[in-house]
Amino acid sequence: MAGIRRFERVLLGCGAVGVVLFVVLFLVEGAFRADYSPLRHPVSSLSIGESGWMQAVNFIVTGLLVLAFAAGLRPALRRLGGGRWAPVLIGLVGVGLIGAGFFAADPISGYPPGTPPVTAVRTTRGVLHDLFSTPVFTALPAACCVVGYRLARTGHRAWAVYSIGTAVVFLIGFALAGAGFAQNPVLMPVGGLLQRLTLVVGFGWLAALAVALPRFQGVPGPA
Repeated sequence: MAGIRRFERVLLGCGAVGVVLFVVLFLVEGAFRADYSPLRHPVSSLSIGESGWMQAVNFIVTGLLVLAFAAGLRPALRRLGGGRWAPVLIGLVGVGLIGAGFFAADPISGYPPGTPPVTAVRTTRGVLHDLFSTPVFTALPAACCVVGYRLARTGHRAWAVYSIGTAVVFLIGFALAGAGFAQNPVLMPVGGLLQRLTLVVGFGWLAALAVALPRFQGVPGPA
């Protein structure tokens, strides 16, 4: 039993390590990529061009580590009385990241230089990238809500509030960043920044949950 619990901790730790490395790598690469503005351009645009393979690998490796986290999340939540849907939702996030790594995004917001703000003709590759990216921005906040509900029922109300609050902030940030990438004149100059803040909020929650969840074991829920 101790060996199994130790393995679960390793799986949960994979999620924490994966999302932290993901954020660090896209921040560093975005800061040094020529003609690229972290304030304006989305993270996915880093997958375009000769050096795009680095962000592609970042997507894929992070996705695999998030899948490992999902595998460890199910037994951990089961000991709290539930846990079917949250691992599925987190697993979708992992699959979405992996798929986004295999299909590069279309140009947007004038990157690469010389391209229009919005691509008139979408490529199959770009459409697939967006389809795979969708669970990252939808399944993650849904998982926050599911986990928040479970933790509220087991007496961890502060964590429940944090989880639900993360979902709300994440969805608002996603909507604002999307408006920026759609060339809203007010939000367009900071679309990339809004997306980065959104990812930091959501992935920060996942990393914090990975660290804190083992401490929740054996806490009785409400009568």
